[in-house]
Amino acid sequence: MLYLRDDFKEAWQGKDPFNHLMNLDGEVFRELEARRTFRFELNGKGYFAKVHNGVGWPEIIENLLRLRKPVLGARNEWVALNSLKSIGLNTMTAVAFGERGCNPAKQQSFLVTEELKDMHTLEDLCDTWEEHAPAFVLKEAIIRKLAVISRQLHDNGINHRDYYLCHFMLPKNEKPDPENLSFYLIDLHRAQVRKKIPERWRLKDISGLYYSAMNYKLTQRDIYRFITIYTGLPLREALNKHEWMWKKIEIKASKLHTRMKRKAGHPNY
Repeated sequence: MLYLRDDFKEAWQGKDPFNHLMNLDGEVFRELEARRTFRFELNGKGYFAKVHNGVGWPEIIENLLRLRKPVLGARNEWVALNSLKSIGLNTMTAVAFGERGCNPAKQQSFLVTEELKDMHTLEDLCDTWEEHAPAFVLKEAIIRKLAVISRQLHDNGINHRDYYLCHFMLPKNEKPDPENLSFYLIDLHRAQVRKKIPERWRLKDISGLYYSAMNYKLTQRDIYRFITIYTGLPLREALNKHEWMWKKIEIKASKLHTRMKRKAGHPNY
């Protein structure tokens, strides 16, 4: 399969898009044996490319043994980007996608997206709260927005699998407007799209989000606000109906928080 936006069709006319990207120079952000992520420019605009060269049979077998669908290349992210766009969620804009090869272990693929310029992560924003506490109305609006996005994703059969504050982008040089927050969800490499997500993946997403917010002085009221919006139910009903889920999320997020603190050499662990 090959998709090129019209401006890329014109720019790459007569070139093999796969070979061209494999050999294209740019600012490398991540380079693994099977995948390279880099930034390049075309006609004065910035783009990010993810080039995949096949994951190999050992990784495929390992994932299958763990009852996980292996991520073979760029298709996951391509499908997820289109799914998010179709339900009205902000994300990256894909301009080129290609996939070739029948052997799943050696399949080549690529995805090119427009650069999200002058952005920073929601985690970056929250890190400033230690010195400058946010206005209540802003914190409330952020929690509401995250709950709405989470519900919209999961109700439409999409789970992220790396669902942390650092994967939400927002304009860097603008003061966040509680009445008009705009988040862009990124890093959809491992995302899954199906008719209905299994509960274990719903748990993984929400516990990941909770874990990444634990250092920002969440109150019980903040947590309850998220729960009511995410479930669309009155608080008491949401707690009673999904009590097992919230307990599992709390346990999973707390374990991850403790483990990451230990890894970072935190003096209290």
